Amino acid sequence: MLTAYKKNYNQAIQYYQQYLALDQQNQDSQNRIAALGNLGRTYAALNNLPQALDYYQQALALSRATNNRQSELISLLNLGETYLNLENYAAAIEVSQKGLVIAKELTNSTAVIDFLRHISSAYYFIADYNQAIQYNQQSLEIARIIQDKDSERQTLNSLGNIYYYLNDYDKAIHYYEQVLSIARSQSNRRSEGLALGNIGLAYINKGEAAKAIDYLEKDLAVSRTVGDRLNESQTLGYLGSAYLQVNNYSKSVEYYQQALVATREAKYTRGEGITLYNLSIPLIELGKLQEAEKALYSSIEIWESLRERLGQNDSYKISFFEQPIQAYQLLQRVLIAQDKTNEALEVSERGRARAFIDLLSSRQPRNRTRGNAPQLPTVAKPTLSLLKQIAKQQNATLVQYSIDSKTIFNLGGSGKVGNIDQAIYIWVVKPTGEISFRITDLRPLQEKDKTSLAELVTVSRQSIGVRGRGGIQVTANPNVTKAKNSFRQLHDLLIKPIADILPNKESEKVIFIPQESLFLVPFSALQDEQGKYLIQKHTILTAPSIQVLDLTRKQKLGHQNSSQGEVLIVGNPTMPKVALEPGKPLVQLPALPGAEKEAKEIAPLFKTKAITGSQATKAAILQQISKARIVHLATHGLLDDNQGLGSAIALAPSGKDNGLLTAEEILNLKLNADLVVLSACDTGRGRVTGDGVIGLSRSLISAGVPSVIVSLWAVDDNSTSFLMTEFYKNLQQKQDKATALRQAMLTTMKQDKYQNPLHWAAFSLIGEAE
Repeated sequence: MLTAYKKNYNQAIQYYQQYLALDQQNQDSQNRIAALGNLGRTYAALNNLPQALDYYQQALALSRATNNRQSELISLLNLGETYLNLENYAAAIEVSQKGLVIAKELTNSTAVIDFLRHISSAYYFIADYNQAIQYNQQSLEIARIIQDKDSERQTLNSLGNIYYYLNDYDKAIHYYEQVLSIARSQSNRRSEGLALGNIGLAYINKGEAAKAIDYLEKDLAVSRTVGDRLNESQTLGYLGSAYLQVNNYSKSVEYYQQALVATREAKYTRGEGITLYNLSIPLIELGKLQEAEKALYSSIEIWESLRERLGQNDSYKISFFEQPIQAYQLLQRVLIAQDKTNEALEVSERGRARAFIDLLSSRQPRNRTRGNAPQLPTVAKPTLSLLKQIAKQQNATLVQYSIDSKTIFNLGGSGKVGNIDQAIYIWVVKPTGEISFRITDLRPLQEKDKTSLAELVTVSRQSIGVRGRGGIQVTANPNVTKAKNSFRQLHDLLIKPIADILPNKESEKVIFIPQESLFLVPFSALQDEQGKYLIQKHTILTAPSIQVLDLTRKQKLGHQNSSQGEVLIVGNPTMPKVALEPGKPLVQLPALPGAEKEAKEIAPLFKTKAITGSQATKAAILQQISKARIVHLATHGLLDDNQGLGSAIALAPSGKDNGLLTAEEILNLKLNADLVVLSACDTGRGRVTGDGVIGLSRSLISAGVPSVIVSLWAVDDNSTSFLMTEFYKNLQQKQDKATALRQAMLTTMKQDKYQNPLHWAAFSLIGEAE
């Protein structure tokens, strides 16, 4: 039967192509657009999506050339669906947004719903669930108004999927049951099967495996009856997850292997990546580590190929990368269990800051071919030889942390199989190329102290009595004893296991590469058993990944005449009005006289004048910032730990701007500065993701700055002024940036009133030391 269908499709293709050849003379645009669209749909039916895409694009171009809005609408619908099927989500959103405008213009409610669903599906697949919910709710409202039961059913199913991934399983079941009711009222067996499977999946995650298996077996029977191979592949995977939950590992492997065959036959690439990851879990439980390793490597390769299809869209890549991060972490565990610790380092590095690395690579100077066309730089995978080379080039000891969490997210199915941080993996890469590996066992922290690593980091920060510049945030008085205990405990976990292999000379640099909650650790303030701070023993920097250091070094080398150019010093701008909490009225940020004093003391060191008050407008600073070799901004910093790109530096408002220079705006600048110092609150924080911290520091490095100094908390006005003045005096003595910052910290902590780490440990140098 399939052969007969293919034969009919091939005949149709011949007819349409013959028509197009004849129509070259007649130029009947309407029929020509229809023929191009039909060719696209025919190739789509044959699963030749690239060819379908080509014909749809031709139809779109002709529709626009002839100002045929209805045909343009149809072409955009076809393109949106095709891009979704090709898993090119960025393109799907772009064409669907354009189509949505036309559909509203033509008051075509059905098309509006379709475009809304395409957009919501794309956001769903890149894990931006808030956007996906918003577009689905719009779709559902319109579907109910026009009584479109098919669209209502599809939208309810999408909402169920989103709430499933948000771990709100009761809400997911609520939506799926509505889908099941509509499907049965329509005698729609295919949709009935999908709903049964989704309800079963939700029950797996509720821990009700027996009820889940009952729903899933009904779903499997329906899928096989209607010949839905794609849904069958998913249902087989769900059954694998259900049997995994009841510890029947052999049965789980059997179902996952069947699912793998089905996903490949259905050409469901994302599903194949999910299934390979899921398959590794029961294989590990059965002790088949080599098979699990193979499955996890294959899963990662698939996810990375899907990420590449997102093109240059950084925000999509960040959201997308949150999905497969568990595969990288589980593969590290499998490799370490087989004593393949160096290979595990490669995987650890491969699983962090990938969107950031792609972004930085895309902004590197490009080579030109003979035809003078620029070539896109290739992003090398982080091999051991590359990591050793970077350590040598940096002339620094690299320390990379990876948190091994027992929280395993089954990407398509079984949810959580535990929720305990097991260990911290630590690799030390010396400039000589020597690699050492150590493990910190975190189970005593969980069992004895009844706390998690993330909670310990939070307590250590809170215990030093953080307060804000100008009084934005004020907490209780510092609990010095608690602070010492917390920082010593963190030292025991993070530093003590590797203390014997860190450099002995204070001048030798150590670059820490944190992960997750460790991005918020003030490494300088960690204390050994004798009460000595880490900054007293080492010169410290940080980076989001080892490979990022390779790219910041290239940025440094690419800067022409880095010793030339202006020095831009800003302090205490006339403060803008902001809403400190969503929905709250605007309030003016308090002035920072200490920041103004700081700027005025630093400026003479560079024979320049500080820009303060009403002169320090956002517009004025943006005019000068691209010409500066050093930028110092002493003002308020505003933290956005939800999206990250909303983090901002407060400058004076003027004209129509609000005075806030956001991380998103900085991301789009081209800066030539060798160093940017953000002498403000929380400038090193942001949204912590699998790709690192999304915030001001990332944006500045992406804009071309090789070295950035940022703060990990709301800094004190007076001590910051003292520390920063010392830092620049040290720079004037030809010290490198890392040494200058270290010496400034040591000088500050010797002052009686600034001994607490609150006053000197907030600042961190990210990127290049030189």
